[in-house]
Amino acid sequence: MAGEIGSFKYEVVVDALPYIDQGYDDVGVRESALAMVEEECRRYRPTKNYLEHLPPLIAPLTAAFETKLMSQEFERIQNRVPMETLSMKRYELPPPSTGRSEVSAWEESIDNSKAQLEHQWVRAMNLELMLDYGIEAWKAYLEIFVAMQAKAQTQLQHLKKEIQDVNWQRKQTQTQAGEKLRTLEENWVSLVSKNYEIEQQCVEIEKQIHLVRRRLAEKETPPTINGSEQMNGTAEEENAMEQDDDQANEEDISPTITS
Repeated sequence: MAGEIGSFKYEVVVDALPYIDQGYDDVGVRESALAMVEEECRRYRPTKNYLEHLPPLIAPLTAAFETKLMSQEFERIQNRVPMETLSMKRYELPPPSTGRSEVSAWEESIDNSKAQLEHQWVRAMNLELMLDYGIEAWKAYLEIFVAMQAKAQTQLQHLKKEIQDVNWQRKQTQTQAGEKLRTLEENWVSLVSKNYEIEQQCVEIEKQIHLVRRRLAEKETPPTINGSEQMNGTAEEENAMEQDDDQANEEDISPTITS
């Protein structure tokens, strides 16, 4: 059964009833299904953009959360440009490259060394602050994390319940459909059997009709009887009548037996 959504076409629509279908555990069924999947994967050729059947995103909606950096990164990915490596230049202290006699080059180098020294001092200060307040900060973080975990567990249980309800509804629907299918199948078998019996009766009636028609045709055209055959027939009829009369007389004179 083929289906179509927008410009995207589906070759097959699954219409199985796994809760009532039988035969999944039979020998060769799994191998046959895997062979069909491999054959479909071999024939399937994905297009360049498999989401082209979906409507495009509206620009104002994407601009609400898309930053300039994200736009540049998406453009880089679309153009297949490799990502730039992490620059470690800010952590280096190179000497002046233009020569030792230029004052501006030495000033730039000194400013860079001061920035590096300030960065290391900030790191040392952060370590001292972490030693003083890190434990309490981590406790507060863990409390928040535990609350987030409890909330996530609640959402997970709710989703599991929804999934269970959906599966139960699917099972109930398929069970009802299976009972209806079995009833319809039994009715179909019964009707087919009745039709077969009716066909057999029709054949028998046609045979009887044909036989009656043949007898009527034979009576309409009686055969010619010669004199000797007619006399023999008359004698046989008289003998039969005499035997019937003798039997009737014997029955009349036979004594009644009482117990």
